[in-house]
Amino acid sequence: MTDPRNPGPDPHPHPPAIPLPAGSCDAHCHVFGPTVRFPYAEGRSYTPPESPKEDLRALHRVLGFERAVLVQPACHGADHSALLDALETSGGRYRGVALVRPDTSPEEVRRLHAAGVRGARLNFTPHLGPAPAREEIDRIVALIRPHGWHVALHVAGDGITEHADLVRSLDIRVVIDHLARVDLRRGLDSTAVRALLGLLATGSVWVKLSGADRLATRPPDLADSAALARILATEAPERVVWGTDFPHPNTNGFVPSDGDLADLIAEIAPDEAARERLLVTNPAACFDFPDRALRDR
Repeated sequence: MTDPRNPGPDPHPHPPAIPLPAGSCDAHCHVFGPTVRFPYAEGRSYTPPESPKEDLRALHRVLGFERAVLVQPACHGADHSALLDALETSGGRYRGVALVRPDTSPEEVRRLHAAGVRGARLNFTPHLGPAPAREEIDRIVALIRPHGWHVALHVAGDGITEHADLVRSLDIRVVIDHLARVDLRRGLDSTAVRALLGLLATGSVWVKLSGADRLATRPPDLADSAALARILATEAPERVVWGTDFPHPNTNGFVPSDGDLADLIAEIAPDEAARERLLVTNPAACFDFPDRALRDR
C-alpha cells in the first residue's frame, strides 16, 4: 500500500522557461524500485510509489538535464541494487550517494566507488531513523576518505545549528542537503540561517539548493525558499549545486511541479555564467564527473 505522505510526482511537468545549459546536472534525485526487482527494505519508515530510472530519465529529458546525482533513499536501506543499476546503465552520466554503515566493508566501498558513488549520506532527521553517533560517523569517514568522497548531511529545523561543530570538525568535504531544511517561518536572519552561512564560509562546505518546496512557508508559493537559495548562491557561488529532489518523497501532501522548481533556477542564478556554474561546473567538481558533456540517447 502506498504511503499517503508520498503521493508521487506531477506526471506532466513543463520545460523550464529558460533552457538549461548543456551538461546540466540534477544534483539530488532518487530512484524507487521497481520493487519486483528491487524490493523496499523491511522495517522502512515510508513506502513511496515506484519511480524507476526510466521515470527519472523521462523527467530529465523534459527539463534538460544531462547528468544527475542519485541519492540512496532510506526506503531501500543498505541495499543499493536499484541505485547501482541506474548508475551502471547511465553511460557515466550519473553519480551516486550511498548509505554507508560503520560495519560496511572496505571492499563494498570500493565496489560502490567503481560504480560511480561519490558520497555517503548521514541522516539527522528522526523520520528516517536514529542519528549516527560520533564514533559511527568517524568510522564512516575513515571508510570513504581514501576515495575522495563527500559526506552528505541531512538535517532539518535547528539541526544545522546543533551540528555545526560536527561539520567543522570533519576533515572531509561536507555537502548539506536541501538548504539545511531550515525553518523559514523564523525568517532569513534566523540562527539556523546564520549557522548555514557560517559553515558555507569555511570553504569546505557545499550546499544543495534543493527541496525548495520543503522549506516554503506558503506553498505553492516558493518565493521565500528561493530567496534563501539566492543568498547562498551569492555568498559562495562556487560551492552550491541544484537538484529537483524527484520524485519528492515524504512531502506530506504538497508536491511541486518539477517544471516550476526548474523555473526557480533563473531567480537563484539570474545570468548565464551563474547558471553554468550552478548546474555544470560546480557539480562536475563536487561529484567527480568527467569533463565531457554526455547527452542522453
